[in-house]
Amino acid sequence: MVSFDGFRPEGSEPIYLQIVGYIKRGIVAGEIPSGDELPSRRMLSALLGVNPNTVQKACRMLEEERILVSHTGAKSFVTYTPEKRDELRVELLAAGAKASVLALKRLGITLEEAVALIGRAWEEDEKE
Repeated sequence: MVSFDGFRPEGSEPIYLQIVGYIKRGIVAGEIPSGDELPSRRMLSALLGVNPNTVQKACRMLEEERILVSHTGAKSFVTYTPEKRDELRVELLAAGAKASVLALKRLGITLEEAVALIGRAWEEDEKE
């Protein structure tokens, strides 16, 4: 069953989007295998302390993206192909890159400075 122990709502992003992002990141990280059961919407709502409609909206989005399979009165399961997992990985990386670029631009960092910063961070990470 998908665990939400690490889920902590933060920031200004709507909670339903945070739930969707949490599941997508879990898939990409290999923490949520295809076929894992999702807690019931009522249970997840109580567990996270959010309105059931919030959980329902997140589930509906995941169903539309074909990441969650649900049947009325039955359990819901996370499902994806390796290709879908790769697609999610690219989506999350692109969103992270865009957020980083916007933050750097707001700080007045030039493209050249940004590339140098990333290069240094990359090298430091390889040393660890």
